[in-house]
Amino acid sequence: METLIETSKSVPVSGNVLVDKNKAKELVDQLRLAIPQEIRAAEEVLSSKDHIINQAQADARHTKSKAEDEFRQRLEQSELVALAENRAEETLRAAEERAARVLDHSESEARTRRTEADAYALRSLRALERELATLSGSVRKGIDVLASQATVGLSASYTEA
Repeated sequence: METLIETSKSVPVSGNVLVDKNKAKELVDQLRLAIPQEIRAAEEVLSSKDHIINQAQADARHTKSKAEDEFRQRLEQSELVALAENRAEETLRAAEERAARVLDHSESEARTRRTEADAYALRSLRALERELATLSGSVRKGIDVLASQATVGLSASYTEA
């Protein structure tokens, strides 16, 4: 946008510039395309979160299954029954805690990424809004200058007639 404004022709006396409409539209289209890419990146993070959660749950099920198998084996050995119960419970508890930590971390990271993507989109849209307001002001000033020149020209032609 800056390059377009810098390279556009100046309107004498007003400090305004004439901006090529097609080039401005092309830049706006490029901005529209860039913002969805950031949103897609945030969606990939969310998808990654689901994968991590699923993996953590699978690990927890596997660990639980492993603990249950170990528990059954220990039951067969009467002297070690108490030890097996304790160990199975500790293993299950550790697996559940690990799964909870991984889940919390994944959700936190997803929230952070989503917040960052939203902030980036908001900043981009605000910058675009400012640029469009500047361009709109320049166009309005150009119209006003031309309109006032046209009015002066009409007044002069009435005075001559």
